[in-house]
Amino acid sequence: MTASPAVERRPLGRTGLQVGVLGFGGSEIGFAGTPAATVARLLGEAVDAGLTVIDTAECYGASETVIGAALAERRRDVHLFTKCGHHEGSGRDDWRPASLEKSIERSLRRLRTDHVDLLQLHSCGEAELRRGDVVEVLERARARGQTRFVGYSGDGAAARYALESGRFDTLQTSISVADQEAIDLLLPLARERGVGIIAKRPLANAAWRAGRRPSEPYHHVYWDRLRALDYDFLRRPVAEGIAVALRFTASLPGVHTLIVGTTRPGRWQENAAMLAAGPLPAEEMAAIRARWREVASPSWVAQR
Repeated sequence: MTASPAVERRPLGRTGLQVGVLGFGGSEIGFAGTPAATVARLLGEAVDAGLTVIDTAECYGASETVIGAALAERRRDVHLFTKCGHHEGSGRDDWRPASLEKSIERSLRRLRTDHVDLLQLHSCGEAELRRGDVVEVLERARARGQTRFVGYSGDGAAARYALESGRFDTLQTSISVADQEAIDLLLPLARERGVGIIAKRPLANAAWRAGRRPSEPYHHVYWDRLRALDYDFLRRPVAEGIAVALRFTASLPGVHTLIVGTTRPGRWQENAAMLAAGPLPAEEMAAIRARWREVASPSWVAQR
């Protein structure tokens, strides 16, 4: 199958990894308990269509396990990213170096690989970053060949410190029409330092999609923000609105790849087709940014 024209390759900052604009996020398949056969079909078809980046984490339920099974024969076809920092895969933070070491080993076993392309700290706070020992665990993993590059996944002041430290090759952070803190706080410095930017939640969970307040409490913040922002594109058909949101984040200078999850085979290709239209027109980008500056409260920080 010929790769979609939307799967433009960009070097992921100083890593040099050639990544597609649209990556795949593994949280939904993990938390939803998506059957392994469905995941194999979903990822197989997406890789055939040009998917190059798969991002997951130990704490995303069975995500690493089903991804590892799906990629058993195709490991070399993708760049595989994961995250560490929770106690034995639970949702509880655990930044003890010994626990992080075990987490890395578990991830490699579940992913059925001897290394990942990117190993990321999963939203530890600035205090942990300043202490330094958590970063040293990732650096030792890189020296052992368990990962090619090291990254930080997080937002706000902690993400800013991660960039300033010079110890991370990449930063994964929230950037969307409803999460614009990083555009001024992080992107300019990342470009200056050559740090690869991975945009998480670029669709703001498509919180407006159903036309009513989502049942999932985690999406309520985005729903409330989008109601206040009241962008014109939110009144278009849902698919058009999603396309605008995706293209907005993809068009920002310094953003290299967008992480979007799904449990449905075929959805990744649909999203890729939306990006085929290319960058969002400058006037539409400017209107979205202007509306954010007009409406956004100082409390509207990035969602973890």
